[in-house]
Amino acid sequence: MDSLLNKDRPPVFCPGCSHKRITTALDKAFRNMGLKGNEVGIVSDIGCSGLFDTFFHTHALHGLHGRALTYAAGIKLARPELKVVVTMGDGGQGIGGAHLLAACRRNLDLTLLILNNFNFGMTGGQFSATTPPDAQVGSRFLNQLERPLDVCQVARSAGAPYVTRCSSYRKDLAAIIEQAIRFEGFSIIDMWGICPGRYTRSNKLTPKMIEASLGQLPPLEGVVAENARPEYGRRYRELAARQHPAAEPVKIEKKFDPPQIGRREVTLLGSAGQRILTAGEILCLAGLSAGLKATQKNDYNITVLRGPSISELVLSTEEIGFTGIDKPDVIIALSQEGIDRRKSLFGSIDQDTLIIQIPGVTLPPSQATIHTVNFKSSGIRSSDWATAALVILAKSNTVLTLQMLNAALEARFSDKSLSAAKDLVEKVKDSL
Repeated sequence: MDSLLNKDRPPVFCPGCSHKRITTALDKAFRNMGLKGNEVGIVSDIGCSGLFDTFFHTHALHGLHGRALTYAAGIKLARPELKVVVTMGDGGQGIGGAHLLAACRRNLDLTLLILNNFNFGMTGGQFSATTPPDAQVGSRFLNQLERPLDVCQVARSAGAPYVTRCSSYRKDLAAIIEQAIRFEGFSIIDMWGICPGRYTRSNKLTPKMIEASLGQLPPLEGVVAENARPEYGRRYRELAARQHPAAEPVKIEKKFDPPQIGRREVTLLGSAGQRILTAGEILCLAGLSAGLKATQKNDYNITVLRGPSISELVLSTEEIGFTGIDKPDVIIALSQEGIDRRKSLFGSIDQDTLIIQIPGVTLPPSQATIHTVNFKSSGIRSSDWATAALVILAKSNTVLTLQMLNAALEARFSDKSLSAAKDLVEKVKDSL
């Protein structure tokens, strides 16, 4: 099989850089496997290792520093037939450490080559996650403050099923890379090498010293038996095939004519627990039943069980290009904290705006038309007030009709929930 190296962009590294050996070893592994360029994807990020995507005639993606594994995951899931190889330096590996952990846990069929030369070689020789504490580096004493990371032990602890640590100067490096690529699952090779442009200017390091250092560590040579499990992509497709097909989206056909033509805006101001967002959804569904365009924007605290809850709805016979609401046609005011969250809204409204409010809340001064409704005295629960307010609007053919409301309830609810919602409609019609 022909070389996949790019003859128009031959590998150029500093003299003595171990990356050159890895480049040729990777190409030899591809040739030994009989791979064509369209069968391989190389993903890289920033640093000297980030040049690999330009040195090969393969699919390639060059991304942000430390993020290469995330891009590779997407590529492999979308194109499972590709052999996807990620090249990353020790700098990028440190920056993207959380992505490395996710890749180990996930076990997607990717091969990660860490070109580990113990510093940020491209940006000035600063310390990285693997720099020894006694090394002299461009960031002065900072490497003395942090313990260097054992990438392979971290990967093994995180669930990586194939982990190898080796010197970039091994004669069988191509075979080591080939074995990792052939493994079905996430494989990682931590390859120790020399950075003559930065690191070895101040630190003595030779291939023999690398071999000696590796010899003092527990050997890691491939399969990690305790982490063996099915490859993520294959298992995902198996499990996904067993799932029931997702239900088709609810289709709301036009059955009625809207009570008004043009654009109508409604703002619901309430609190958590009052089902404000549900009422907003019901109003949108009602609009769809009359052939209207509809939008809904919600505002609520991240503490979803307390705090204000607001829904802003636009229903229109025309396309909705802007979803903001400055002067609503209707405001439904059901709690003080919801009113306070949108108090600036009241300064822009006039008598054309209808406000439906409950007793006990204080509205900012405005020229609006106010209709006070005591839902509580009618035995209606707080969680039903927002829907009850829609019934009041529907009775007066404002924004929606009762036919539109019932169609929305039938689209949104079923069984007991639907019966309860229709009972509420009848109760409000009769008592308010």
